[in-house]
Amino acid sequence: MTTALFSIAGAVALLSAVMVVTSRRIVHAALWLVVALGAVAGCFGALHAEFVALVQILVYVGAIVVLVLFALMLTKAPTNPLPASTTGRSPFAAVVAGVLALVLGTGVVLAFGNEKIDPVPAGDAEAVGNAVFRIWVLPFEVLSVLLLAALIGAIVLSQRSGKKGD
Repeated sequence: MTTALFSIAGAVALLSAVMVVTSRRIVHAALWLVVALGAVAGCFGALHAEFVALVQILVYVGAIVVLVLFALMLTKAPTNPLPASTTGRSPFAAVVAGVLALVLGTGVVLAFGNEKIDPVPAGDAEAVGNAVFRIWVLPFEVLSVLLLAALIGAIVLSQRSGKKGD
């Protein structure tokens, strides 16, 4: 049952990731990203890592994608479909992606073969909290400052485009 749920969630994640990069509208790409990240959370849930799945939903789906959509709205990014001239590169990109997937898949199979991973009980939220707020506190805070800078930059850019004489 776990393998079936993981396979279904993985297939949804893969298909929605393809839709993210092939979508002609940026808002549609952001919405497909929500589906892809939700499916990754489903993969974590199938592996009985419920805490990580919840954090995936809260942080990535709930915060990062909302921040991307908020930045799109603030900067008044064009939401028109991409011009047809950019779609001519799709066959080449598909070939490159296929070759890359083949090379990476072959590397994983050659490296690990038929090895099985023994499931280990997932850590509790207290252990994860201690790791995040004691060991990884500096990268955690740097990331929050980076996101704040991106938000401030989007606000500044939206204000400049509204002034006369620019």
